[in-house]
Amino acid sequence: MNRATLIFFILGYYTLLNGQAAGPGQIDASSEQICDNIKRHISFLGSDSLEGRATGSEGIKIAADYIREQLKKSGIEPPSGHADYFQRIPMHSSAPKQESLLLLLCNGDTLKLNLNKDYLLNKTGSQTFIPAPVPMIFAGYGIHAPEYDYSDYQETDVSGKVVVFLDGEPESDNPEFFKGELNTIYSYLESKQRTAIARGAVGSIMILNPEQKNEKRWHTLKKEYSFTDINLAYHPMGHFSAILSPEMALRILEKSGLPVNEILKMVKSGNLVPQGINCRLSFRGQFRERDFIDQNVIGIITAESEKKDEYIAVTAHYDHLGIGPSVKGDSIYNGVMDNAIGTAALLELSKMFNKNRNKLKRSLIVIFFTGEEKGLLGSKYYNDFPVIPLYKTIANVNIDGMAAFDNFKSVAGIGAELSDLNDILRVTADKLNIGIQKIPAFFHEDEAYTRSDQISFANAGIPSILIMEGMDYINLTYEQGLKLWMYWNDDIYHSPFDDLNQYINFAAVEQHLIFLYNFINDIAAAEQEIGWKKGLFYENIRLRTKAEKR
Repeated sequence: MNRATLIFFILGYYTLLNGQAAGPGQIDASSEQICDNIKRHISFLGSDSLEGRATGSEGIKIAADYIREQLKKSGIEPPSGHADYFQRIPMHSSAPKQESLLLLLCNGDTLKLNLNKDYLLNKTGSQTFIPAPVPMIFAGYGIHAPEYDYSDYQETDVSGKVVVFLDGEPESDNPEFFKGELNTIYSYLESKQRTAIARGAVGSIMILNPEQKNEKRWHTLKKEYSFTDINLAYHPMGHFSAILSPEMALRILEKSGLPVNEILKMVKSGNLVPQGINCRLSFRGQFRERDFIDQNVIGIITAESEKKDEYIAVTAHYDHLGIGPSVKGDSIYNGVMDNAIGTAALLELSKMFNKNRNKLKRSLIVIFFTGEEKGLLGSKYYNDFPVIPLYKTIANVNIDGMAAFDNFKSVAGIGAELSDLNDILRVTADKLNIGIQKIPAFFHEDEAYTRSDQISFANAGIPSILIMEGMDYINLTYEQGLKLWMYWNDDIYHSPFDDLNQYINFAAVEQHLIFLYNFINDIAAAEQEIGWKKGLFYENIRLRTKAEKR
C-alpha cells in the first residue's frame, strides 16, 4: 500500500466513525445539499476538460462562464457597469525561446548558457536585454534592511552591473534579527531584484545557497518556471533576472576567482563581503509574446439595511496553472484544492447570503479572481480599478483552499492580528465553540499573508484575512495532521495530483464553510469601524483612500 493510499484509507475510516460537521451554524441549507453542490462545482471546475484553468486559456473562459451562470441562477446581481459580471483585464504573456542567448565572458573564456538547463529566467520581455557585456558583482544576499542594521550594499556601487546574490537571508536564531528562524520579505527573489535595480543595477542573478542541498530545490524551480510569464499589460516588464543551476553557479564562481569555499566561509562567519566577479554578461532574449484579455467575475449582494453602502469583499481565485511538465504521465495541473474548492465554497456562500440578504447588515461584493497564480494579477487589477470604491469596502475575507483532511477544533486567521478582524474572529470562534491557533511555524505566517489575494486588499488599505483550519483535528493527532499537511505540500501542491482523485473530507469542508458564513455575518454586523492596528503602514493607506474617497 503506497503512502497516498494509506492516507486515503485512514481518513476514510475516520470519516465513517465521525462524519458529521461540528456545529450547525446558521445556514439555511442541509449538509447534504451543501456537500452535493460543492462536489458538483469542483467536479466541473477541476475536470480535465478545463485543462487546469490557466490564465488566458480556453479553460479559464469556460470556468468564468460557469461561475457567471451560477451567480445568475442564485439571483445575484452584476455590479453597475458590468452587466455580464465580467471585469475585463488586459494582460501580456511572454515565454522565452530556447534560442535566447546568455553569454558569460570569464578570464578570456566565453560560456554559452542553455536555457532551462544552466539557468532559468525570472523575468521575460524586451527590457531584459543586455546587448553589450557588463560587469558582474557579488553582493552577499542582495539585501538592504535598515531595521536590522544590515546591508549587502554598504559602500558598494552596482550601477550598470549585474548583481549576483545568494538565495535566502542571513541565518538567525534571534527573533529581533530577520525574525529568527522565520523568513522575512527580504528573502524573496522579487525583493532582492527590486533592491538591485533601485541601486542602479541592470540585472540580477540568484544562486542557490551552496550550504544547502539544492537538487530538489532546482527541480522545483524548473517546474515553476516552465509556465508562461504573464503580467498586467500596463505594468512595465522587469529587468534581467535569472537563477543559475547549482552546477553552473559552481563553475562560474570558480572561473571568476570567487570559489565556493570562500563564500561558505563568509556565510558561516556572517560576514558576506561584496566583491567583483571576473566575468562580464550579455543577454539577447527571444520570446513568444501575446496580448489578451482575461476576466474577474463579480457579483453584488445588496443588504437591506442602513449600512447597505458599506461592503465586505469576499473573494477566491478560480485560476490555476494549466498544462505543464508531465509527472507520471499526467500534465494537467487541475488545481482542485487550489482553488476549485475555494471557488465552489464562494459560490455556495454567495447563494446563502443572497437568500438571507434581508438579515445582512452590510452588503457583499463577491469576486472570483483570475491570475492569482501569476502574481495576484486579478486582485491587483481590481484594487487599481475597483468596482466598489475602496473607502466603502470595510474588509476582505479571502478563500484559498478549504479544510479537507478532517473536522477541526480550531481555526487560524492569517493576517488577523494586523487588524480588528482579530476581535471579530474571536467572537465567531466563541459562538461556534472553536478555538484559535497560530499557524505552525513551517507555514511562515508573513509569507502566507503575502502569497494570496488578501495582500492586494491590504496594500489598498482594506483590512483582510484568510482563514484556515487549525492543526488540532477531531480524529487526527497533531502529528498526523502535520504529516498530512507536509505530504500535501510536498507531493500534491502545484502538481497534476491536485485533482479529483485525491481524498476530500466534505464534512470538514462544510464545517469550514459554516465558520466562514458566521464570520462574514459577524463582520457585517460589527458596530465599530474595522481598522488596522496602530503603526502599520496599511493604516496610512486606509486614511488616504478615505480622504480621497477613492
